[in-house]
Amino acid sequence: MFNWTEIWQHMAAPALVVAGVLLVMGIASSTVFVERLLAFRRSRAASERFARAVGEHLPPSAVERVIAEAGKHAPGHLARLVESGLSTYREALTTPDEGSGVTPAEWTRRHLDRRVDELIADLKRGLPILASVGSVAPFVGLLGTVLGIISAFQGIAATGSGGLSSVSAGIAEALIETALGLGVAIPAVLAFNYLSASIARDELTLTNAAGALVDRIERWGEIGPGVIHR
Repeated sequence: MFNWTEIWQHMAAPALVVAGVLLVMGIASSTVFVERLLAFRRSRAASERFARAVGEHLPPSAVERVIAEAGKHAPGHLARLVESGLSTYREALTTPDEGSGVTPAEWTRRHLDRRVDELIADLKRGLPILASVGSVAPFVGLLGTVLGIISAFQGIAATGSGGLSSVSAGIAEALIETALGLGVAIPAVLAFNYLSASIARDELTLTNAAGALVDRIERWGEIGPGVIHR
């Protein structure tokens, strides 16, 4: 009876290559998952600290203070969003484009729409790797199984013995590839679904924050540039 070490040692070169590819895919998906978890934790913690520091009330005179405070919490996606939006608003006030007819509030809204998309893309960084591993790994494992079965039958043909004992060892070696492929794919799919749900919550938070900031700016109205000091 073969143990895991003996099965690994008796694998043919093609099966070993496939197993190596699966191991690399597993390491890549695990790395992406851990990195994203840590990135989300840093972002949410920084965003919470930024929100507490700024508070709910945001008068026009506090724009410079909020921008400076956002710079202290750069890992937070919320802080980056607010800093980008207020910086754009400040620039639109101090250097108005009279020819376009676009108000500073509308200019800021358009910028925030683009900025939210950029931040969501940053949150989703690495997810295509998880999706690819989850969908491709089972097929890679199946390829290894097919190659292992072919190798087993070639060995049977070469030795001329076709008993159950001679066949079972080769089949066991081949099926390990399928099991390895599933073992890599299932965690990758679960990780992808978990991160996707987490990103959806953050996307809703950023979208609502961008809308609230635009509403606040529109309530300010066309304030004079002198209110905002550089």
